[in-house]
Amino acid sequence: MLTAHALPGLPEVVPGFDLGEAITTVLASGPGPERLRPGDVLAIAHKVVSKAEGRVRSLADVEPGERATELAAQGERDPRLVQVVLDESAAIVRASAGVIVCETHHCFVCANAGVDQSNVPGDETVLMLPRDPDASARAIRARVRELTGVAPGVLITDSFGRAWRTGQIDVAIGLAGLTALDDWRGRPDTVGREMRATVIAVADLLAGTADLARRKDAAQPVVLIRGAEEYVTEEDGPGVRPLLRERAQDLFR
Repeated sequence: MLTAHALPGLPEVVPGFDLGEAITTVLASGPGPERLRPGDVLAIAHKVVSKAEGRVRSLADVEPGERATELAAQGERDPRLVQVVLDESAAIVRASAGVIVCETHHCFVCANAGVDQSNVPGDETVLMLPRDPDASARAIRARVRELTGVAPGVLITDSFGRAWRTGQIDVAIGLAGLTALDDWRGRPDTVGREMRATVIAVADLLAGTADLARRKDAAQPVVLIRGAEEYVTEEDGPGVRPLLRERAQDLFR
């Protein structure tokens, strides 16, 4: 059985905040599961990770360039915000009124390079993705193992749109101790036919599961998932890289 339980009571996160310690404290003191078990997975919304790592920028300190001013005019946006998006982008994939699809320095393709103002105090403040979400996941996992003796799988998640469908879904942008993909190619299906294209995006599915367990309008950035122990690994592993589509296979660019 797969279960997902949003953890309540996480304090407000500020730069330098020890997320690993806070999570273990909530697990020990709050309602619900009292302690981590081997095979557990922690899915953590990137915003608290970004806040803890100081990935916050004040628009008052941003001087927009010519390109940012041009793009902002197309969608009646704040050119300072657009400049932050450009600073966080390795390339602009598409730009239209109100939406800029970017390739980030992490090689993620997403709207506005992950730059966001929702759930961020202050009208002049924006939040950016962690510089290295895989490193963030590894650090949180190591801290939780230090405090509890258990090394859970750790997911850093964010909401992405999808090229083929409407609506957003949470996906993994960083992970440690977790299998990203479950490759079924070469195995027989239920009628004995060899599967040639089935590769299950385990980390993204778990990220989506966590998003269903938390409320978007509540302070529930951490979700404990149980029942996915077959995908939790002793080593931290290669992180999110296996989930990123190779450029030669990307039909949208």
